[in-house]
Amino acid sequence: MARTRADARTRHPRHERRGEARLPGVLATLTAITLYLALPEQLLIAPRYVLPALELLLLIPLIAINPKRLTRQTRWFRLLSLTLVAVIALSNLVALGILVNELVHAGVKDGRSLLLAAFQVWLTNIIVFGLAYWELDRGGPVSRTQLPRAELPLADFRFSQDENDDAVQEVADGASGSADWVPALIDYLYVSVTNSTAFSPTDTMPLSPRAKVMMSVQAVAALLTSLLVIARAVSILH
Repeated sequence: MARTRADARTRHPRHERRGEARLPGVLATLTAITLYLALPEQLLIAPRYVLPALELLLLIPLIAINPKRLTRQTRWFRLLSLTLVAVIALSNLVALGILVNELVHAGVKDGRSLLLAAFQVWLTNIIVFGLAYWELDRGGPVSRTQLPRAELPLADFRFSQDENDDAVQEVADGASGSADWVPALIDYLYVSVTNSTAFSPTDTMPLSPRAKVMMSVQAVAALLTSLLVIARAVSILH
């Protein structure tokens, strides 16, 4: 990261083509897997260790291809990374559906366990959609740092940095046009957090139809968790 405004034009990782660090994506994925392992038995769609084992099998070759920084990409690498995110997302959405069904039809009495499960599903929702946005926008993390801007696929999201060129100097110096800035995993996790708490876009706007669909699904899932699941759990506690 550039330490001064003068460094911004010459020391950005895109100029060095170093790629994003592998570790943050791995930690986010492992956190989502751990949260799934801790879910109550009735919310699981398969034996407890089946899906986590599958997800780890998908993760290992991804780490092997880019162990430290995301600089290499093949068609199989892309397919594996998208499949991994899809498996985590679908299992979490199914867990949410089962949780809602349990609340509505099963007469759940363990409010404290329910609150914890709701938090696990909500947090996994944030992580997995953040990973999905990160994997899809502008061709994914490898393309965003390794390809010239003219060759990048169309953006799925418009970040504030993408339109800050005419702002005050200290803001404009960090903009996409000035510093060749591109979003990293933390930026997409932030988008996911704000979408899950505000139930709508905040400072980052979806541009493509798929981004709008994903943000809509995430917002509805977060709304269900927040309003139905947590409200019912609190009522049980009282």
